[in-house]
Amino acid sequence: MKFTCLSKGRGFHFPPCHMLNFCGIRILLDCPLDLSALLAFSPIPTSLDWLSVVESYNTEANDFDSRAGFGKRQKIEKLLHAKSLLFAEPWYKTVNNLQLWNSSFIDVVLISSPMGIMGLPFLTRMKGFSAKIYVTEASARLGQLMMEDLISMHGEFRHFYGPEESNFPSWLRQEELEILPSELREIILGKDGLELGGWMPLYSAADVKDCMLKIHTLNYAEEACYNGTLVIKAFSSGMEIGSCNWILNSPKGDIAYVSGSSFISAHAMPFDYRSLQGTCALIYSDFSLGDTQDSEDGDNYSVSAAKLQSMSSQDLAGFNHNFDENSEEKEKLDFICSNAINYIKEGGSVLIPIDRLGTILLLLEEMTASLEASDLKVPVYIISSKAEELLALLNIIPEWLCKQRQEKVRTIRNINLLFAGEQLFAHVKLLKEKKIHVVPAIHSRELLINWQEPCIVFCPHWSMRMGPVVHLLRRWCGCPNSLLILEDVLNLELALLPFQPVAMKVLQCLFPSGIGLRTVQPLLKLLRPKTVLCPEELRLQINLSSENSFSVLYYSEAETLKVPYRKHNSEIKIATDLASHFYWKTFKKEEINITKLKGELRMENGRHHLLLETDNKNSSSNSSSLEHCGLPDSEKLMAALSKMGISGKIQHGMSDAKSQTVCIIHIEDPYKASIEIGTTGTIITTADENVASSIYKIIDNILNAV
Repeated sequence: MKFTCLSKGRGFHFPPCHMLNFCGIRILLDCPLDLSALLAFSPIPTSLDWLSVVESYNTEANDFDSRAGFGKRQKIEKLLHAKSLLFAEPWYKTVNNLQLWNSSFIDVVLISSPMGIMGLPFLTRMKGFSAKIYVTEASARLGQLMMEDLISMHGEFRHFYGPEESNFPSWLRQEELEILPSELREIILGKDGLELGGWMPLYSAADVKDCMLKIHTLNYAEEACYNGTLVIKAFSSGMEIGSCNWILNSPKGDIAYVSGSSFISAHAMPFDYRSLQGTCALIYSDFSLGDTQDSEDGDNYSVSAAKLQSMSSQDLAGFNHNFDENSEEKEKLDFICSNAINYIKEGGSVLIPIDRLGTILLLLEEMTASLEASDLKVPVYIISSKAEELLALLNIIPEWLCKQRQEKVRTIRNINLLFAGEQLFAHVKLLKEKKIHVVPAIHSRELLINWQEPCIVFCPHWSMRMGPVVHLLRRWCGCPNSLLILEDVLNLELALLPFQPVAMKVLQCLFPSGIGLRTVQPLLKLLRPKTVLCPEELRLQINLSSENSFSVLYYSEAETLKVPYRKHNSEIKIATDLASHFYWKTFKKEEINITKLKGELRMENGRHHLLLETDNKNSSSNSSSLEHCGLPDSEKLMAALSKMGISGKIQHGMSDAKSQTVCIIHIEDPYKASIEIGTTGTIITTADENVASSIYKIIDNILNAV
């Protein structure tokens, strides 16, 4: 097996991406999009902003003309301010190392989450691409809605800037990149300056539709077989609705792929780690490892080692149910809601551009409950082109949800009132009571009629470069009584740069993004793989000591590892009625049982199948087709020949280590013949067929035959 890390990712929104060569099959693990790179672009400018930018460009052009007589253009880096952002239709940053691979050579693509599908249309539209794509049904449906929403938001840029004048935008030119502020240049080129090739113009709605037609959807634990050799199964990772880990099984060995996973989920089906146990190799690619650091008082999102080890005989779903009520995530949601209520009481509004589906659903429930408890009549708006479809979808996919949510469905079904009583999520009831309003766009008629402030707004996009959040930020950024709730942003100053000065308060929240660092070692001990592949960053954060039963290999980006993965033995499927006809012979010295078969060996659904011919009994009793085990002892053979009146002499094999001849017996009387005993077989050489048959019978008597 060969494994190449194409990108280690950067958290929930940009999961890792890898290439795997397993049993000669090239497998791409996830195809994400780095939407954080949108920070290099300016949102759609206002009229005043655009005039200011045009004036700034004209001033720079005049300065350049005035310096033209002094020689070459001076490379003076700009200071970072709002005008130094890229005022152009954005391109999108794909996994740069993936561009180095010929897409026509990829056989299989596995998508582990809705975020892992965001870059897939770039791949499927390439000439020669013909790989089979596997993804869970829930991830496919959610991912499609997210891609369509991205296209809808991007449409504002296309409408403002018009069609591109060329296939190569000016901001990608070397002379323009050299004078950009270092923060923007690093986003575009990467830290090593080699990521320019990953930028592409956004795919179209037709590209997304074509991409979805090429996808094969799976349920959890459902088998899919590729090429009769590779069996593929998805198991819940607990991170998001539909997100999964993978098991790849072949007759030669099996591999587990652990993507972003979570033991604690109040909405998604829990992490099914039991199904990943005992594989030949395990690829550990949980995307929290590069970003998460344990605090001194422990990892809030990890299960303790003792707790995890004791869970081997417990129900993990039950553990999640009991733990949820006192979880850190619940406390964080309560903290966010209490802050939001305080700002609303001051007359301000609350803006929440968080795109994590599970977090939005939980926050929506907690926020509306807090409003009711505070007796505040404040409208809650959800603004997104796909919000209505998304919310409608969530209440008809109970099989992808956590145990607590599924219990609601079972209870309702037992009283024959399916979906008439308690709902899977609170938004259904809130919509009926008109406590929340779902609208497709900021300028929609329904929103303009019902708009009221103060209010709470959920809307995209978390990059704060596109979507309804841009318009609302410009409206409220100067209000000190308003609140902006964000996920943890790598560069908050850059994110808010187009909206400065910002008087509104900003609350950043780090939501759980995977398995906690302290849980990794006890989890791996529980999974018991033979070999573990871990990101290089893990070597510095966790001591995976040599006392573990598994070996550890560390990987870095753009490096290929050769990994052992073979099973110690192979399995073959034989019908019970055929197996009863076998004649077994025991070789005590070799400690094996053996039988002779005549039939056809086939590969089907990743397993060997033996189809026997109907004359199997007859073929095993035919002495002329006997197979022998071991080599004849030269001294015993000479004694047996002597009893038959045959004399000869032994010539021992060559001393050369490369020679496969053990010895040669030269027969001189009563006829000429030779018997060459080698490491792989015995050869009888004579001019008379009857003589050969006689010698064969003598050898047969001193060997074990089957």
